[in-house]
Amino acid sequence: MSAKHPVIAVTGSSGAGTTTTSLAFRKIFAQLNLHAAEVEGDSFHRYTRPEMDMAIRKARDAGRHISYFGPEANDFSLLEHTFIEYGQTGKGQSRKYLHTYDEAVPWNQVPGTFTPWQPLPEPTDVLFYEGLHGGVVTPQHDVARHVDLLVGVVPIVNLEWIQKLIRDTSERGHSREAVMDSVVRSMDDYINYITPQFSRTHINFQRVPTVDTSNPFAAKRYSLAG
Repeated sequence: MSAKHPVIAVTGSSGAGTTTTSLAFRKIFAQLNLHAAEVEGDSFHRYTRPEMDMAIRKARDAGRHISYFGPEANDFSLLEHTFIEYGQTGKGQSRKYLHTYDEAVPWNQVPGTFTPWQPLPEPTDVLFYEGLHGGVVTPQHDVARHVDLLVGVVPIVNLEWIQKLIRDTSERGHSREAVMDSVVRSMDDYINYITPQFSRTHINFQRVPTVDTSNPFAAKRYSLAG
């Protein structure tokens, strides 16, 4: 933790609403004239989309599961080092995971790949992280202890699934069946690595659904209220 170079992390599952919460933080930073260096949780994935597809097939053949919620598909060591380095020096590196064609075209790349690592802008007042693992703790890594303000967007599971299904099929080019398979495959990691983070947060937000969430895989749209 660092008073001179603080780290703020917004953590939550896919479809939990971390992006909405992050927009609120960006408005606060602008109002306070704070310059934030931003890092995305997806940038710490180990695999490109084709590599992840192959890892999923290999795990399935071996009777195992792998998901973006767990340590096998993410570099927790690098994430922890990023927080430590920024807290000590105000420096670090970032990259982006390109989900869609709109994101990938400016980089002359294809969706499901990473941009090159680049130095964080300098000087900045705060490091802002949004992603799955801002408060993750494993026997090997303690990311949470390097965060000065840890904000959780806690699960409303059916609403998360609705938002994930609609976003991943309409914006990211995934099939409905692939998204549903991802939900099933992720459950062990969800229980072991996502939900425990919300016992370590300083603040938790929870969204209120304003639509019927009883069958998330039949929903056509989603809405929320603060």
